Amino acid sequence: MSLIVVGLNHRTAPVDVLERAAVSRTDLPKALLDLTQRDHLSEVVLLSTCNRTEVYARCTKFHAAVDDVRLSILRHAGLSDDVLSEHLYTYYDDAAVAHLFGVAAGVDSMIVGEGEILGQVRDAWLAAEDEGCTGTALARTFRQSVEVGKRARTETTIGQRKVSIASAAVELASRYLTSLEGKRILVLGAGEVGEGMAVALAGSSVRDVIVANRSPERADALATRVGGRAVSLDDARGALHEVDVLLASTAATDLMLERSDVESLMQSRPHRPLLVVDVAVPRDVDPGVAEVEGVTLLDIDDLKAFAEDSMEQRRGEVGTVRAIITDELDRYRAERSAREVAPLITVLRERAEEIRRAELARWGSQLDVLDPAQREAIDAVTRGLVNKLLHEPTVRVKEAAGSDNSEIFVDALRALFDLPHTPAGDDLPDTLPDTLPDAE
Repeated sequence: MSLIVVGLNHRTAPVDVLERAAVSRTDLPKALLDLTQRDHLSEVVLLSTCNRTEVYARCTKFHAAVDDVRLSILRHAGLSDDVLSEHLYTYYDDAAVAHLFGVAAGVDSMIVGEGEILGQVRDAWLAAEDEGCTGTALARTFRQSVEVGKRARTETTIGQRKVSIASAAVELASRYLTSLEGKRILVLGAGEVGEGMAVALAGSSVRDVIVANRSPERADALATRVGGRAVSLDDARGALHEVDVLLASTAATDLMLERSDVESLMQSRPHRPLLVVDVAVPRDVDPGVAEVEGVTLLDIDDLKAFAEDSMEQRRGEVGTVRAIITDELDRYRAERSAREVAPLITVLRERAEEIRRAELARWGSQLDVLDPAQREAIDAVTRGLVNKLLHEPTVRVKEAAGSDNSEIFVDALRALFDLPHTPAGDDLPDTLPDTLPDAE
């Protein structure tokens, strides 16, 4: 079995394609089920954020498995094959593991080093586990990816001077307006990003923060935390009459604000411009809003351009993080090789013991004339001979595990002793770490 990752992200696809491919939490169980029912996919984890949708899978046949994932994404996204295929990337085995480690470490993020992705990787693994879509091998890989992410943020400064999608969205709005001081802001959505935006606003000398969310309790709690006020989603459009800025980031799959809504709104508040920053994927705000007079619409693509100008210090740590990823990938290979070698050694010893017993049985009539002590001595001598003959091959193969010579030793051992191919001896995985860096 091999590991593959097939996906698209902010580097390979525009926002309109990303939002079509995005899988909401509500749709995740259905999407996972569709993937696991495909012919060539075994264990599966689906990671979908505002910047990426990726499927990690153990597979039986590489090209057939890639097609299975592509067809599953096509089915969900409703895109043409030509459109989707030009934005997809595929990594295989060690390259797939290295990619996952880079994602967890934050070096593949739009905001380099952002902290939310580590929690999202962990949540994706746990969600797949809850749906019965993972096994030992993929669980072990994701567990180590979380360890890599924590190492990157502990041993380097890539996560310092915290910059996240939420804080970047607030900073983008502030720079566009020169300052948010004295402004009224509506935050649409009280999820992880919405919460981050509201918290960032609390220290920006804004005049008023209004929080709208599908769950009134969550909106109330967040508004209380930042010294603002909460409104229901039904009242959010009314609140737009008051505000200077709308920051939108809900998990809704449909548009929350149509162009017609904003056209009516702007007619009732002439000469008062409105800045809309929509960082939701799929989008909360109709892209046509950008054409409404008096409205400026910024989206995830604008945020990407802003982030490119803001990350020089963190980029300086990318090389160090890459070194950590290389080190962890070496450890991953060594442990994988050791797991592959262990069952092979077991089979070798079982084969030798089988031959020893068969030979003793063939000489059974001659051995029967011996007394028990003599028969026991012969049994001990033959067992000792087998162990001594196998000792050096066993030691050499174990020492080679994880090295460039590992496959040579393993293949030679199989050929010399006519041993069958054996599956890796996978123990049950440890649980994922409970502690992660705070979401930024």
